[in-house]
Amino acid sequence: MNRMKLSFRWYGEDDKVTLEKIRQIPGMHTIVTAVYDVPPGEVWQMSSIESLKMQIEEAGLHFEVVESIPVHEDIKLGKPERDKYIENYCENIRRVAAAGVKCICYNFMPVFDWTRTQLDHELADGSTSLVYYQEQVDAVNPLQSDSDLTLPGWDQSYSREQLKEIVAQYQAMTEEDLWDNLKYFLERVIPVAAACDVNMAIHEDDPCWSIFGLPRIITCEENLDRFLKLVDDSHNGITLCTGSLGCSCHNDVVHMAKKYASQGRIHFVHMRNVKVLDNGFEERAHLSACGSLDMYEIMKALYDHGFCGYIRPDHGRMIWGETGRPGYGLYDRALGATYLNGLWEAIEKEAEGRKKK
Repeated sequence: MNRMKLSFRWYGEDDKVTLEKIRQIPGMHTIVTAVYDVPPGEVWQMSSIESLKMQIEEAGLHFEVVESIPVHEDIKLGKPERDKYIENYCENIRRVAAAGVKCICYNFMPVFDWTRTQLDHELADGSTSLVYYQEQVDAVNPLQSDSDLTLPGWDQSYSREQLKEIVAQYQAMTEEDLWDNLKYFLERVIPVAAACDVNMAIHEDDPCWSIFGLPRIITCEENLDRFLKLVDDSHNGITLCTGSLGCSCHNDVVHMAKKYASQGRIHFVHMRNVKVLDNGFEERAHLSACGSLDMYEIMKALYDHGFCGYIRPDHGRMIWGETGRPGYGLYDRALGATYLNGLWEAIEKEAEGRKKK
């Protein structure tokens, strides 16, 4: 019987959502976290990794997914210094594997990890959520000195001048350049992951289209097919993020769930519902009726095609007066986890019923 492993993202000891609270969510299995106090490209200390493992296991949960080990910009840009950072990345894979980690989620997005235009948009029911409106993005130009450089998801560690410089470097690249740099990275990292039996799970670009003229390549079925062929190894897989892919009406997320699950290349799933608009999208409650995605059909596609990896409720709304990290409160993500549990149980029992007939 294939059984997904329910997981929950936790940002460490400073997270308002404690391990004790996460543990009380029915069916919770794995904590998704990382070492957050080390700059991208540097090696994580074993003491930090072991501390995470100890805290999580003492709370009765498992430490099996890291999200994420960031990819240094020099790797994405193909700079001469990339080999040093790639070796550091390989060492981090070895170290988290030694602590029992089975899956690493990462992305290859230039500069901006994810982009939203507002983190507290009020929905009709009074809850607040993350949204993306294209006209607000269009009003920002990161290369202008008087530009408002405050869109959510931007790396705040860059100064204004540093951001302008790195954006200019990426704008001088083509998508093919970025593909070449990704291939170079994978050819060196995946053999190490395979030797450690760790699944690498790339996260799609969020949102899945070009922003500010920067190359973005993990965006659609055609590009995911190309990605998986760069290094055709089962350890080279994807994080199926329903919200990142589903915010474009051109992506058939149910079909993609069937296709990549049947290939055994989905190692991690972020389940998030979005309402697709003419000018962008709004993140909504996990229930299918609240957004544009059929969450039941996505979960059924995963079940029917043998998915038994890790899955987590992705960004939640802020509800019931909760405050905290936008998208990562307790209440709505806990509701989402329970909803995913219910869908999976119903699909599972339906399948068992068919077998008995």
